[in-house]
Amino acid sequence: MFRLQRWLIVLATVCLTVSPLSVATAKTYHQKSSALSVGRKRTLNDRQVHYVTAPKKYAHAAHPHGRNIMKSSRGAAVTFKTWYQLPLPGYHGQAWGNPQSVATSGRYLYVLYCPTAWHNRGRIVRYDLQKLKQTGLSATQLQTIYLAHVGAKLAAQAAVKVGPAFVTGHGQSLAYNGHNHQLYLWCDREKKAATPINQYGYINQINPKTLKTRYQIRFRLKTRHFAVPGGHVLAFDRRGRAYFWSRPTSQTVYIYQGSVSRHHVHFRLTHQVLKHGPGSHVQSMGYNPHTNRLYLVADGSIASLPISKLAGKGHLTSRQVRWTRLASKREFEGLTFTKQGRAIVLSNHNPEVLMGNRTAW
Repeated sequence: MFRLQRWLIVLATVCLTVSPLSVATAKTYHQKSSALSVGRKRTLNDRQVHYVTAPKKYAHAAHPHGRNIMKSSRGAAVTFKTWYQLPLPGYHGQAWGNPQSVATSGRYLYVLYCPTAWHNRGRIVRYDLQKLKQTGLSATQLQTIYLAHVGAKLAAQAAVKVGPAFVTGHGQSLAYNGHNHQLYLWCDREKKAATPINQYGYINQINPKTLKTRYQIRFRLKTRHFAVPGGHVLAFDRRGRAYFWSRPTSQTVYIYQGSVSRHHVHFRLTHQVLKHGPGSHVQSMGYNPHTNRLYLVADGSIASLPISKLAGKGHLTSRQVRWTRLASKREFEGLTFTKQGRAIVLSNHNPEVLMGNRTAW
């Protein structure tokens, strides 16, 4: 009997270790003051941007175990080609088939996975691109590194760091702040798609080395009769300013600019409202340090604008807004940029990252 009890204790310990519910809760700071300011708004007719409705059923990769290409069909020209087919299955058979966002910093690529069955939970996986390159594996061979444990594939496994499970929310907002070298994430928990659990905003700061949450801050994005529950996407510019965008109506776009620290968050709704948003689904937001432009990402449709024109009351003109339509029905989960300005797109349904061929588009 004693031996049986001992084995039951060991088994329970193992189950807690691998369960997505076993992660310790990080410190949460509660901000009492309002985190939002809103001034007078005016609409900009960005007529060159075309609203694209997401497909009823997303397409899978044309070549699920090979190289894929996504080309622009309208607007600013750019072509994306497979950079890496991401591992599937993941470490120890983990469900890595539902990546939700991507961030990059130097030699590292961070991907946030949120398995559908986990409901608002997920984990971050960090890929050491320098080590992966040294293994000599091709863009498609990375996909199967956990199906073999010899040679280059074993070396590639050592280049991948798997973070602990934690509460992520929807998970489409993982972003790297190059100003303070930290990762951030909106914890936008949902009852169902686009239905938040509550009206508070939560942002996590995450250690890029351990992939664990350092702290979380809770706040309200509310002023007078204007309120939003929180962001769904996130980006940081080179000065450490934070951004997110939303769709207050079916087609218009609000852009928010702000700051995030341990004890205080504040965003302002920028004064110019875009009359035409890129699409029906707010999928991602990216910042290109090479061009100092923000990118608003929907499925198969991406708009961009210069950050400098958002200052003060806003000086953005229609000509300064660019738009790209991509000939693809795949789901766009994330957009990030290298320091050199090369765009990296994360796509779902046969998860992969694709790299753009231009730095300015």
